[in-house]
Amino acid sequence: DVQLVESGGGSVLPGGSLKLSCTVSEFTSSSDCMGWFRQAPGKEREGVASIDGGDAPTYAESVKGRFTVSQDNGENTLSLQMNSLKPEDTAMYYCAASHCSGGFRMFSLRPPFGFWGQGTQVTVS
Repeated sequence: DVQLVESGGGSVLPGGSLKLSCTVSEFTSSSDCMGWFRQAPGKEREGVASIDGGDAPTYAESVKGRFTVSQDNGENTLSLQMNSLKPEDTAMYYCAASHCSGGFRMFSLRPPFGFWGQGTQVTVS
């Protein structure tokens, strides 16, 4: 199975920046779709940013222009640069991976499907 470990969360003032990193045990056909999700207390888990195979990154409307997702195959990492953070960005952030096939889009992934990290907390206040 693919193992994912997130890091880089923390507390920041509104308008600040954080960079999340996800170390992936291996990039294989089981992890050719990668993405970041978040879940705030009392809310459903939502997709934030994803790289679906060879497609251009996809972003949630709420983070477009502020967040940037990138993948470094040489370092086996998936990163999320978050700028201009807002209090509504406060959530537990999760890294996830899945196999891409057919019309699958990463934002539709939910547990127990795919591979998930343990999460890292981001607090903006």
